[in-house]
Amino acid sequence: MAQKGVQLDQETFSCSMCLEVLKDPVTIPCGHSYCMNCIKNYWDEGEKKIPSCPLCRETFTQRPVLVKNTMLAALVEEMKKTGLQAAPADHCYAGPEDVACDFCSGRKLKAVKSCLVCLASYCEKHLQPHYDVAPLKKHKLVDPSKNLQYICPRHGEVMKMFCRTDEKCICYLCSVEEHKGHDTVSAAAERTERQREMEVSQQQIQQEIQDRERDVKLLQQEVEAINQSADKTVEDSEEIFTELISLLWKRSSDVKQQIRSQQETEVRRVRELEEKLQQEITDLKRRDAEMKQLHNNPSLPPLSESTHSSSFSIRPLTHSSSISIRPLTHSSSISIRPLRYFQDVTAAVSEVRGQLQDILRDMWTNVSLTITDVDVLLSQLEPKSRAGFLKYSCEITLDPNTVNTRLLLSEENRKVTILNQHQSYSSHPDRFTNVLQVLSRESLTGRHYWEVEKKAGGVFVAVSYKKISRSGGEWKESAFGFNDKSWSLRCSSDRFLFMYNNIRTVISGPQSSRIGVYLDHRAGVLSFYSVSGTMTLLHRVQTSFTQPLHAGVWVCGTVGASAEFCKLK
Repeated sequence: MAQKGVQLDQETFSCSMCLEVLKDPVTIPCGHSYCMNCIKNYWDEGEKKIPSCPLCRETFTQRPVLVKNTMLAALVEEMKKTGLQAAPADHCYAGPEDVACDFCSGRKLKAVKSCLVCLASYCEKHLQPHYDVAPLKKHKLVDPSKNLQYICPRHGEVMKMFCRTDEKCICYLCSVEEHKGHDTVSAAAERTERQREMEVSQQQIQQEIQDRERDVKLLQQEVEAINQSADKTVEDSEEIFTELISLLWKRSSDVKQQIRSQQETEVRRVRELEEKLQQEITDLKRRDAEMKQLHNNPSLPPLSESTHSSSFSIRPLTHSSSISIRPLTHSSSISIRPLRYFQDVTAAVSEVRGQLQDILRDMWTNVSLTITDVDVLLSQLEPKSRAGFLKYSCEITLDPNTVNTRLLLSEENRKVTILNQHQSYSSHPDRFTNVLQVLSRESLTGRHYWEVEKKAGGVFVAVSYKKISRSGGEWKESAFGFNDKSWSLRCSSDRFLFMYNNIRTVISGPQSSRIGVYLDHRAGVLSFYSVSGTMTLLHRVQTSFTQPLHAGVWVCGTVGASAEFCKLK
């Protein structure tokens, strides 16, 4: 009967979900048929949601019981036996240049319409609900388009215009209706402008990336420098303390040796005196014995007292010789001091100990403060915007006592201009005589930022120690950047040149009449920037400043060339 009835092709008996010939076909309450597994899997995937028809979106209060449609199954089997018409020709399938149906699975068919509400494209079969279902009938259908977001939902026209007032894409009809009088341009022009702005932003981002990478490298170098400095300081400190300990031990050994030497000398002297006294005692005892013997001899005449109580003589009866006793000359000359001996040495050593303790206590405070004063200033990185730099802006005024006589001071001592004639400045030892230079009054030691505007000619924007040479001798001794007491950036009409200690570094960067200078004296950072619409880093110096710095300029070129320190506040 299929052969004699309406001509049916394979698509008629295909499941709209898998696009294959129906297998175990089931018909749900809305009348649409699907493979049993296809609709079952569809509902299983959305089990917690209200079951609905994939085609017409009709919902069911309860999940329908799926029962095989035997009549449809028999018809499919009969059609398989008699043979189905050929599948749609290849030209019905979407090619690379065609708009494909968003709902077809597997090989997609060409879309016949696109919906501006659903923002999807449909083949003829999947478009059918938009003709049958009431809510879908209200959707705006247009010819198939790959860029639905660029189709005006109201007019169905490509949105080739851009309304800058409302910041949205519009079509031509919109521009003459609800957007009439607004600032509108072509979408292409707006795209070009946005791309240009994006390129500028991208360049700024790339510059910031480079700056941050440079900062990271700087911090890595700082870590390495900190570690090296700490290791070297620990080594030096240990060596110094070892020398101090060695010196103390040596002094202790010297004191010990001197005490022992003096001990031996004093003991030897006392022993010698003791031996001498013992010898005298022995002599006296011998003589005492002789006197007792004479005294007990009755034949001896009585003793006669002599004129000295300490000596006497015995005149023997039987011979002419006499016995004489020497006086005790030593016992009366010995005096014993209190038992102090070397206690004075102990007191002297104790006094040295006390002085050392006082010195160590006082000096250790300085050592501790010096250690804790080491600060890398990680929380005070260099600003990234001009607004950030302006937080450190300072007003620079030039010192009339330093200005070269060929320079005219003006603008409240903030500007210098080259003249033909010498000015009648008073004589002063701080005045530059060899070079057309001037230094600031202000002494700079913290974080500072200033800008210098040049007009005509060239200028050296510099910082310098105050003790830089002013006159006489070799001119390089006083010229900014040609010695080890100053740093300068030479700004000419075609290039930049950084100079320190007569070493020149060519710098590339955008030309500008205004140069910004950032100084972080404590961190040893000196940076030069080209200032125009944006700030561009030209050169950064990382060093160690040992003295306060002064801002300065060296003006070059013809008469009329000038440099001015700008007012930033």
